[in-house]
Amino acid sequence: MLKGLNPLLSPELLSTLRSMGHGDEIAIVDGNYPGVEDARRLIRLDGHRIIPVLDAILSVLPIDDFVQEAIFRSTVKADRDKLDPVHEEMIDCCAHYEPHRQVVPLVGQEFYGRVRAAHALVQTSEPRLYANIILRKGVIYPKATGDHSLGKDEIDPFGY
Repeated sequence: MLKGLNPLLSPELLSTLRSMGHGDEIAIVDGNYPGVEDARRLIRLDGHRIIPVLDAILSVLPIDDFVQEAIFRSTVKADRDKLDPVHEEMIDCCAHYEPHRQVVPLVGQEFYGRVRAAHALVQTSEPRLYANIILRKGVIYPKATGDHSLGKDEIDPFGY
């Protein structure tokens, strides 16, 4: 256990989130998703539902603000506009961390293709169908407080 970190953030998941670069995507999927088949890197969080996992990841992962669309969800069959309760919960969770971002619905193969290309896939035990979401990693901006110029012998990789 670590201070200030959600315990759902396992060592493997934290390592994966940290190793992702700007623009990399991570898929968080339900228990029915064919994770073994589609994942480049599979992280299993058996016994956990999607909303707590999504909340834990969003607590540490910056969302890309260099692009207009950076959060995507699966749809109920081919209906882009239908929202199951789990979709509403995902949208609410994302709005807590990213109030100005939309959760974009992607239909069928458009969604599955994006999952296959994702940096990693987190498989939950969520029993509800179509409970899948993709997050695109953003950047952490350096603090902009005064002059941060360093002396010739100082190295400050963290912008403090």
